[in-house]
Amino acid sequence: LFKKAKDFQMPAIAMTDHGNIFGAIDFYQHAYKFGIKPIIGCELYVAPKTRFDRNSTGIGESSRHLVVLVKNMQGYRNLVKLTSAGYLEGFYYRPRVDKELLQRHHEGLIATSACLHGEIASFLLAGDREAAIRTAREYSEIFGEGNFYLEIMENGLPEQKKANAGLLELSRLLSLPLVATNDCHYRAADDAEAHDVLLCIQTGKTLDDRERMRFETDHFYLRSPEEMKQLFAYCPEAIENTVKIAEKCNLTLDFGQFHLPHFKLENGQTLDEHLEMLAKKGLERIFAHILTNDADAGLRAKYERRLREELSIIRSMGFAGYFLIVADFINYAKMKKIPVGPGRGSAAGSLVAYATGITDIDPIRYGLFFERFLNPDRKSMPDIDTDFCPEGRDEIIHYVTEKYGSDHVAQIITFRTMQAKAVIRDVGRAMNIPYAEVDAIAKMVPGVLNISLDEALNMEPRLKEEAKKNEKIEKLLTLSRLLEGLNRHSSTHAAGVVISDIPLVERVPLCKSPKDDVVTQFSMNDLQSAGLTKFDFLGLKTLTVIKNSLEMIEKGRGDEMNMDALPLNDGPTYDLLQRGDTDGIFQLESSGMKDILINMKPDCIEDLIALIALYRPGPMDMVPDFIARKIGKTKISYVVPELEPILKETYGIILYQEQVMQIANAIGNYSMAEADNLRKSMSKKITEVMDK
Repeated sequence: LFKKAKDFQMPAIAMTDHGNIFGAIDFYQHAYKFGIKPIIGCELYVAPKTRFDRNSTGIGESSRHLVVLVKNMQGYRNLVKLTSAGYLEGFYYRPRVDKELLQRHHEGLIATSACLHGEIASFLLAGDREAAIRTAREYSEIFGEGNFYLEIMENGLPEQKKANAGLLELSRLLSLPLVATNDCHYRAADDAEAHDVLLCIQTGKTLDDRERMRFETDHFYLRSPEEMKQLFAYCPEAIENTVKIAEKCNLTLDFGQFHLPHFKLENGQTLDEHLEMLAKKGLERIFAHILTNDADAGLRAKYERRLREELSIIRSMGFAGYFLIVADFINYAKMKKIPVGPGRGSAAGSLVAYATGITDIDPIRYGLFFERFLNPDRKSMPDIDTDFCPEGRDEIIHYVTEKYGSDHVAQIITFRTMQAKAVIRDVGRAMNIPYAEVDAIAKMVPGVLNISLDEALNMEPRLKEEAKKNEKIEKLLTLSRLLEGLNRHSSTHAAGVVISDIPLVERVPLCKSPKDDVVTQFSMNDLQSAGLTKFDFLGLKTLTVIKNSLEMIEKGRGDEMNMDALPLNDGPTYDLLQRGDTDGIFQLESSGMKDILINMKPDCIEDLIALIALYRPGPMDMVPDFIARKIGKTKISYVVPELEPILKETYGIILYQEQVMQIANAIGNYSMAEADNLRKSMSKKITEVMDK
């Protein structure tokens, strides 16, 4: 879209989805990358009476369309409130607002009368000229002088010609400005067929169905300025007004701020002081387990220094509140006997997280680095993913909602896109091709994560052969490639919850899930761009299995087991692993993993950590070399002596991202923050940063 707009030398472009602004942040950021001004807008559904009225005869009569465009931050905030109210208060078939809401939240918005489904055009088509005049005056009064336009189109529909004639007359009669638009549903005229298929997918129909929803012409594409000037030669001011509107719309969104929720303290301490107190208390509890005598003074000093350094970075970045919030809901779960995972991801590199009970992993014992979690050279929100027993997950979310307020907490929307195999099946269904034929084609797509259809066609020659042999399959693949990657439907993110410092509707638009939960209209990444804090409450069935097992052991044998006190050097456990008897053991139960266990013969916890890392998609080719070094078949050597203490536990192989950081620190004299920047550029394959 933006490439085409750039080719047309368009200075600005607006996006007005129906009833929502799901894509606003993504659209805004992409537009600026291409040097085009983004105009955020929405094609609102306006209820004929009030948004609370549910008495209309059907979907067509329940609402009329109205386009609104954002002029400034005030308009953006008002559009957020309008689209949220559409879902939370006015939903009936569709998310609806009413004129009372428009009156309340009109500032900073420009409105246009919309398409043939707009209220004014509908009255004109029904021959009710007086109602059209009355409605036009009403909208003009709501939005104020210069902020309401009558919208004309040239889309080849006979009804549009009739509506345009009426709109031109209204413009003269009421001195209201006209604006020429083209209702764009696809990029180019050639895409009309693919769009027709998309309509079938969305409505569950096939192309053969005569009664289905369809667009009557193929004119709903992004027209060039030249085409538009020719089409509207009879009304040049309507074309000029598109630029005038664009010049009035100047929204600037600031993506550099963080809006952390407020963690309330009653004792007069600051957040930094309270976190420091909790962390120091927690460290003393840790010392009770790891310090055995006075000779451990050096070890104590090492932990205390690390804690001071971490607290200093957290203080300088302003994230004490984040740690306190996470520690609070995790410790609440533990108090309620809801199993919590020991910690996952980069948060395990934080001693503060370990000391405050957020994780159960000693980062110093396992050589994990705080800078991988929070890098002082690169300010970004901390991200702590927490596993809970699924049976208790809802209770934790309820606790957080009660603590911070239901208007401050929401779950997060996620969008399912049409990926390679799925899009083939969807398009095949719409084309009414027998399922067995479509399924056979879909199964030819190689099972590679996030593979595109273009990549599949290059990797699997049979797909090209089938397309050559069969015209129907060629069309199936052509249409699938055009629709691939589009959003298919929305759902609620499995883990994400957002907590705001002020009522959420003051910061982001909201909607309702099919289960009637309040969810954000913005997805996870867009929320983070908007500076909001998301927390991951992951449900992990393994924790339920462990909980049930411990209860069975206690009930059957009378033994009360403590998971945190299990020895990590238990001989019979390693015998079981070396035999590959690992059915039902999290991350160790696949046939490939069993083969590695049998060949590698792990005999310590470090070996288990290594083999889980080895089994990931990237380093699979390291497995034979790693096993050969461990069992003594291959001699272990180090390029330079400084590498030995870093790579000893992985038999001379660079296996972990933390080792990359240590090597950069030891060999290149990088700070750990600089080393983390190197690590990140390697993991994301950013060549120009690596070259630097």
